[in-house]
Amino acid sequence: MAAFHPTSWHPIKRPTIWQSRKQRNLCYNNSRIYSCCSSQPTWKTENNTFEQVLREYDLQPLRRRTINTVQINIGLYCNMACSHCHVESSPSRKETMSPQVAERIIQLISRTPSVKLVDITGGAPELHHMFRPLVLALSAMGKKIQDRCNLTVLLEPGQEDLVEFLATHQVDIVASLPCYEESNVRKQRGMGTFEKSILALQLLNRWGYGQGEGNKKLYLVYNPVEPQLPGKQSTLEQQYKKQLAEKFHIQFDKLYCLTNMPIQRYRKDLIRQGQLDSYCSLLEQSFQAENVKHVMCLDQIHISYEGTLYDCDFHYAVGLREKYQRNIWQVEHLDSLCNDHIQTASHCFGCTAGFGSSCQGSLVSE
Repeated sequence: MAAFHPTSWHPIKRPTIWQSRKQRNLCYNNSRIYSCCSSQPTWKTENNTFEQVLREYDLQPLRRRTINTVQINIGLYCNMACSHCHVESSPSRKETMSPQVAERIIQLISRTPSVKLVDITGGAPELHHMFRPLVLALSAMGKKIQDRCNLTVLLEPGQEDLVEFLATHQVDIVASLPCYEESNVRKQRGMGTFEKSILALQLLNRWGYGQGEGNKKLYLVYNPVEPQLPGKQSTLEQQYKKQLAEKFHIQFDKLYCLTNMPIQRYRKDLIRQGQLDSYCSLLEQSFQAENVKHVMCLDQIHISYEGTLYDCDFHYAVGLREKYQRNIWQVEHLDSLCNDHIQTASHCFGCTAGFGSSCQGSLVSE
């Protein structure tokens, strides 16, 4: 197992509130529908329309095939508070991963050879105490690492060496950029964000990211600003590459198109606009059976900052735990999660609608 040094680096101003083991156990022994924080509402699974549609198409209930991707939510603190953020991160959030949880995750990954990719998300992952120790340990194990980056974090005070650190350890960047037009980015992510994002992308390019070869991949993420499905990923990618290259001399490797899930902040926005029912109907009516065999939960597991297991990031956001209510101290290796039934809920239509959606973009060929 790779050496893990949780005290090898400390950010200047970051959250330090960790749950004690006693507090974690209280959460783990909670009821069937898990909600560790008051901001994470319980998610009821009665009248599961998604399961009904699977039966209508003679599709079997979802079971996990393998674990080749581990997604880690390192904590909810973020320097931004984007309107589409399904985990409701913001500068006021204090939740963050403890050294004990981080060390146990490293231990489990080291025992699971099938894991090829570790996807670190948040919040702003880079601003949490355990981010760099996790990257160092995973890099030493030879695992591919992805950092889900909001771009503006690269320009934060105290993070002047962050891009160098990411490049040195060949951490791929998955960066949110809702549009190549300033007005659309401002609507979703706030004033001044577009300019900072452009500067951050140019900085990444200077460090060798997004050049189409090598191990420093730069992926951009598109979310529709309006309540609609993403267009064709390949077409949007061409538009992004053309506009960013011509206007800002920016290069990147690939565009990921993600469907907005009708949960948390985005759900509240839809309610305010009076569009929740129509958007949910759009997702359901756009169901494509071909997408089901490609959904990301079949091959990955999500681990929250306090060590609880979920089938996906969206289930974590609404507090829907994996079927057997386990945490990282209740499994000896992640392969033991294979063949488990995967929980579903109505927001799962977001993954199966249209061209499909996952943390790696569209699911099927267009």
